[in-house]
Amino acid sequence: MFRRLLKIFGVVLLATMGGMVLQGWQAFGKKSSGERLARSEKSAQWLRGSFENPQPLKNDFAGSISAMFKTGKFTAPTGVIPVERSDGAQYKTQPESGLRVTWFGHSSTLVEIDGMRVLTDPVFAERVSPFTWLGPKRWYAPPVAFADLPPIDAVVISHDHYDHLDMHSVKLLLSGKAIFVVPLGIGAHLEYWGVPAARIVELEWWQETKIGSLRFVLTPARHASGRVLVDFNKKLWGGFALIGNKHRVYYSGDTGLFPAMKDIGRRLGPFDLTMIEVGQYNRSWPDWHIGPEQAVKAHLWVNGRTMLPVHWGLFVLAAHNWTEPVERVITEAKKLKVQVATPKPGKSFEPAATRDHTLVEQWWPQIEWQGAAEHPIVSTQVDQ
Repeated sequence: MFRRLLKIFGVVLLATMGGMVLQGWQAFGKKSSGERLARSEKSAQWLRGSFENPQPLKNDFAGSISAMFKTGKFTAPTGVIPVERSDGAQYKTQPESGLRVTWFGHSSTLVEIDGMRVLTDPVFAERVSPFTWLGPKRWYAPPVAFADLPPIDAVVISHDHYDHLDMHSVKLLLSGKAIFVVPLGIGAHLEYWGVPAARIVELEWWQETKIGSLRFVLTPARHASGRVLVDFNKKLWGGFALIGNKHRVYYSGDTGLFPAMKDIGRRLGPFDLTMIEVGQYNRSWPDWHIGPEQAVKAHLWVNGRTMLPVHWGLFVLAAHNWTEPVERVITEAKKLKVQVATPKPGKSFEPAATRDHTLVEQWWPQIEWQGAAEHPIVSTQVDQ
């Protein structure tokens, strides 16, 4: 009897795992091959069969496992988040200053810059996962429905992790004419999902392309890539400098602190706006995610004027309380006299409005959080 039950259990387990693989198969994406793989292999960042960072990522694996069992009391909101919902009417008029940004939560934004419209790491899916029923679930619906977005000129993808490269969003964008500007290798995923090769531009660090009047420069970042266990670091990662005729915007992508951020500022700055990741960190992986205080430092290193904190406020991806990243950014920004903008999700704003004051809108609740003294995030191999 026991053997029979064990056999039945094994069959059910195999069937369940098989079903999961089948459901997630398309979302897993595609390996690079042919000319695309050859180009990746010629990259200065390709070493020993995959992409690598100049400053390798250090991890405290024991600490990482321990952190899974030490989550904060409020890693997710307990009430309704005051999102500013819109039917997209604001996009029918050009921004008065020439630069307007709408933050949709996490790292998804719409940047309207000098007559061009650019989406960064758009995520319109319910979950950041290869599965529709499993994985981190968003806390609120997209503030602007995809159908209400204006025509998009370009989409930039920083790397292929699920919370940044969303297959659902890519397929929604197929009906438009947007060009996808991505790091080396990510084009394999996009073509697999139906994006025509003519609409894909893949770049190495420091390479650039021009769409209309806007320059797109892929900047270095300190992170990793991969959508399944066997494709770790087979696609490049990066940030972006968007350089228009009058304005410049820097988007960090996911990153730890690294020395070349100063080179980004010298070569491509100053930036009217920086969009730097501030959340989903832990002291056990300080090189993967930069943390709030180092994000403010990075803003100064890249020569930014106004800072928009991103990579927070939508998903549970770390153990800290959900408002902690922005609270710590504001504290550090006041100390270093950095201009910060914290619009509620869905609210469009023009960075020019923050030149004389800090546009801090306190839309989140006051809950407990740990500061840098209790939970420091200090990237390794960087002269601070």
